[in-house]
Amino acid sequence: MEHGSTGSRAEPDDSAEHGGNGVTVSAGVLADGTGIYLEDDGAGIAPENRDKVFDAGHSTRRDGTGFGLRIVERIVESHGWEIRATEGEAGGARFEITGVEFVADDAVE
Repeated sequence: MEHGSTGSRAEPDDSAEHGGNGVTVSAGVLADGTGIYLEDDGAGIAPENRDKVFDAGHSTRRDGTGFGLRIVERIVESHGWEIRATEGEAGGARFEITGVEFVADDAVE
């Protein structure tokens, strides 16, 4: 999964390079119904970096820009939501977005 412009890097480089032969991405509604999640089964984000991944310019890669997840955070915040990084069920990265209001299926025409 790619977040924003990566310049000269190959498109799937970030997650696939660190996750082995392939990375599976899952999405769903949080168990308590307060938002959504996106997670993968890649290498994950070290606990000491989870609070930093949304900082502009923060990257653990020498060739990384450190702006992709900052852009994601700004988009999420522009909707009045919040995002946090945590560990996925398979040990990969998990991003939880809370504050999302759901519309019942029968309310949509």
